[in-house]
Amino acid sequence: MPSHPLNQAPLPIGRTNPDYDWDQLVHEDRVHRVVYTAPDIFEAEMTNIFGGVWVYLAHESQIPRNDDYVTVRLGLRPLIVLRDSSGKYRALYNRCTHRGATLCREASGSAKVFQCAYHGWTFMNTGELRGVPWPEGYASDLRNSCFNLAQVPRVESYRGFIFGTLNPDAPALADYLGPVREPIDEWLDRHPGSRVVVRDANRLKFHGNWKLAYDNSADGYHVKFSHRSLLEMENRFKADNEKGMSFYKDHPDDAPMYVRYFGNGHHFKDKRPNVEKRPGALWEIEGLAPGMEFFEEEIRKRLGENAPRALDLASSEPVNINVFPNLLILGNHIQVIEPVSVTETNTTWYATAVVDEDGDLGETVDLINAFRMRTQEGFPAFGEVDDATNFEEIQRGLAAPEDEWVYMHRGLGIPGRFTTGADGSITGPATDEVFMRETFKEWKRLMANPPAIEIRREV
Repeated sequence: MPSHPLNQAPLPIGRTNPDYDWDQLVHEDRVHRVVYTAPDIFEAEMTNIFGGVWVYLAHESQIPRNDDYVTVRLGLRPLIVLRDSSGKYRALYNRCTHRGATLCREASGSAKVFQCAYHGWTFMNTGELRGVPWPEGYASDLRNSCFNLAQVPRVESYRGFIFGTLNPDAPALADYLGPVREPIDEWLDRHPGSRVVVRDANRLKFHGNWKLAYDNSADGYHVKFSHRSLLEMENRFKADNEKGMSFYKDHPDDAPMYVRYFGNGHHFKDKRPNVEKRPGALWEIEGLAPGMEFFEEEIRKRLGENAPRALDLASSEPVNINVFPNLLILGNHIQVIEPVSVTETNTTWYATAVVDEDGDLGETVDLINAFRMRTQEGFPAFGEVDDATNFEEIQRGLAAPEDEWVYMHRGLGIPGRFTTGADGSITGPATDEVFMRETFKEWKRLMANPPAIEIRREV
């Protein structure tokens, strides 16, 4: 029998860490341009951040039945996220253990087994190797667990949001989320049954670093300038100019909205204080869209005095809930950041729909969801393109090596600008960059402390 390496100790994984002085790259008021441009820093992020913390993978409603799956990525790692035949959530590496070919080449579907198109190796949806063509050609024992699919060792769900981590030392998911669970809960609880289902998505790509999207996710400073055309479109038929995001138009520093940093890189821009707390108030500021009058008339006719609450469900919730490193809940969308390379990023905007489990809305739920889909067309089509353009222009600007710094000091050093809560959260004006400063402190901590990440295989 030839010698076989199956019993050798595995090679160490998750040790990538470039030789940088992180304190020199991340200061209180600025970060060095190389955090966005250096390929070795990007490579380290894929281990230290996307391998070391809980990363959003998928929503339960995307895999509602046993054997359902979706293909996603954890950093650069291709995964199959699924409910196996027993109902357990798993995140299998989408890589045949034979020669590394992509195992599942569909975006979603249902399967009890996966067969590699290259050499026909077949795996159960638990990850176990089920069959190999002409096994007599192998001297090794194909029952060895090293031939089973690798999988993310820890997969957990919080209220429908499925996360995974490769870090055995990471805290429990609920502890990692911490106080950001409160706005997530509020976002869900406004819906009947306190849940939503994920629908079709808008997919965009920009030529820029993934952190540019996260830097922007709670930024209220850019809205009036970057999204001017969207603000004008939302108010094109209204003399009062109070539709959509019009609360940014005058002096947003003094507006009641705020930004809050929660820890672990999570933060929250809450624009709800700009809107009256009464049924129908969200609907009243919703930008005009084709078919709006018909849907409003039908919903009011069917639901009477309950119509304002139903119309609010079709309206965009004025929040930005940001879970580090890749989950952004904006309005009624679930947005996912997917790094591709140091200068390339995908963003996917999943629409969400109301679920009428108790039947209180009856057939009206279909009208609500129909117009909710229309209101969800607006920002990805007319706002995200503004942001993606900014990200690409920033990446171009950062190519200049002599001009080294990116500043994030808005609000810093102004007495009374921020308050700190009992849970350690920091709150300030929605136009300030406190969220970015605090997130980069967490980024620096993670980059300076590479985790000993692991994979798991069924045995």
